[in-house]
Amino acid sequence: MSPAIHPKLLKTDDLLRQRAIWRQQGRKVAFTNGCFDLLHAGHVHSLEAARDLADILVVGLNDDASIRQLKGTGRPLQTLQDRITVVGALSCVCWLTVFCDTSVAALVHQVLPDVLVKGGDYDVADVVGADAVQAAGGRVVITEHVQHTSTTDLLARLRDVS
Repeated sequence: MSPAIHPKLLKTDDLLRQRAIWRQQGRKVAFTNGCFDLLHAGHVHSLEAARDLADILVVGLNDDASIRQLKGTGRPLQTLQDRITVVGALSCVCWLTVFCDTSVAALVHQVLPDVLVKGGDYDVADVVGADAVQAAGGRVVITEHVQHTSTTDLLARLRDVS
């Protein structure tokens, strides 16, 4: 996927080169990831909170194939390009990158953000890559959970009204 698709989109290699520059500049990087299949208030709250924790917020997006493996057939509801457009439109998001694995572990180990952020439905012990980030001197932050805002909840409510 070419970075020309969205001005905030970086290939992994470009992100890692940029990460080294940010580190030299003393700029703090927060990283979070997800499918962001149906962007909702819980996502926005978590992304805004993540941005407040560092100078730069990088968001890793699962590609379509990894979402199908994680969530099953019928998902994602939106294509990767649409999810890039929607998440990239948020002012709190500085950069986006796409990963193809069902786990973000390899990317987190490469980026080693100063702050690894996940939404309030996670426990620190369950955050993929937390050990590597903490071993490198970073921290893991769980944002406040916004009730009834998961994509699964939204889909269930849509089925109820159909």
